[in-house]
Amino acid sequence: MPDFDASALIRRLDSIAALGEAEKQALVALPMQVAELKSNRDIVRQGSRPSASFLMLKGLACSFKVTGEGKRQILAFHIPGDMPDLQSLHLTVLDCSIGTITPCTIGFVQHQALQDFCDRFPRIARAFWRQTLIDAATYREWIVNTGRRPAYERMAHLLCEAVVRLRAVGLADGDGCDLPITQSEFGDALGLSTVHVNRVLQELRGAGLIVFKGSALSVLDWDGLRAAGDFDPAYLHFEQGAEAP
Repeated sequence: MPDFDASALIRRLDSIAALGEAEKQALVALPMQVAELKSNRDIVRQGSRPSASFLMLKGLACSFKVTGEGKRQILAFHIPGDMPDLQSLHLTVLDCSIGTITPCTIGFVQHQALQDFCDRFPRIARAFWRQTLIDAATYREWIVNTGRRPAYERMAHLLCEAVVRLRAVGLADGDGCDLPITQSEFGDALGLSTVHVNRVLQELRGAGLIVFKGSALSVLDWDGLRAAGDFDPAYLHFEQGAEAP
């Protein structure tokens, strides 16, 4: 029996490219070295040349770059089921860093084993390729969100994306999810100061759209939050419905 839970990976890939039972069983047996990491730890660093890719099993992580002045820009949040550095299978040098936000359980798969696995299961190889294309689509949406939407819309859009993505892997109950992202981390993702993040969260609460209790996000008005964030989940390219009610 494997020493990791493949359910999030299976649900993730199945949501974007329907898998057969044989492919699902193969993913359960994927050779993987599991590691536990504390919060705020680098998993891989910009400029490194990894010999393995990793799978998010538990926890929350992010891709980021740091300017010469030491300012961090978060490029993406990563949840269970994601393979954030899958591109390292074909790109020799990483162009960004990936680190934990919460304590994480991750699984490393050696590149040679992953290449052999993809050769044996071409449908899974196509699913991995599709996932990297969806990652690129998500980056494009983040550019628009950060570059052109006002702060209130940016935050609403990001919250909508988080709920829909977590729902796709079974980690949101429809009207909310656990979202342990600090205001500073929201700011690094959205290009806002912590003070500004606090203000827009207060505005979203005041509009009756959301409630945050600790890290627990409850969406009180899904249609209202979607409208506030100009959110259309088409860029996530789900084959099976992961839309929140």
